[in-house]
Amino acid sequence: MFRKMRRFKQQITDAECIEILKNTKRGVLSLLGEDGYPYGIPIDHWYCEEDGRIYFHGAKEGHKIDAIKACDKASYCVYDEGYRKEGEWALNIKSVVTFGRIRLVEDEDTARKICTELVRKFTDDQDYLEKELQNAFPRVQCLELIPEHMTGKLINES
Repeated sequence: MFRKMRRFKQQITDAECIEILKNTKRGVLSLLGEDGYPYGIPIDHWYCEEDGRIYFHGAKEGHKIDAIKACDKASYCVYDEGYRKEGEWALNIKSVVTFGRIRLVEDEDTARKICTELVRKFTDDQDYLEKELQNAFPRVQCLELIPEHMTGKLINES
């Protein structure tokens, strides 16, 4: 069902893909939008090592939620900061594309954990976390991407 990577010599391991998902803060979530148009949005994520799923949060209504309700297939793309080899101008970047099914998280305790972990990716300020959970949490819809296929590769910009 899913294609094999064409440039397989650039493929990175599943463990490297997971490290990138754990360490990057955001990527692009792609859904099937209105009238069959692709809908890709930059979004923060949290990769949960316990269940191997990717979690997001956002508003309870809007284009993203409508698209998910209409079709649960999604892809998510992230890439790292990259690095340059000594004396070279070209950037070496590792990217990961995950395909899977996305759903709304309905359980409040799970949603609270997701929101907490997402905040912790950006700050360890406990006061900020508590304020966000008190003020913004009631308006948040969490999402769960259940991976079905994941590939990653190392590319050189030259």
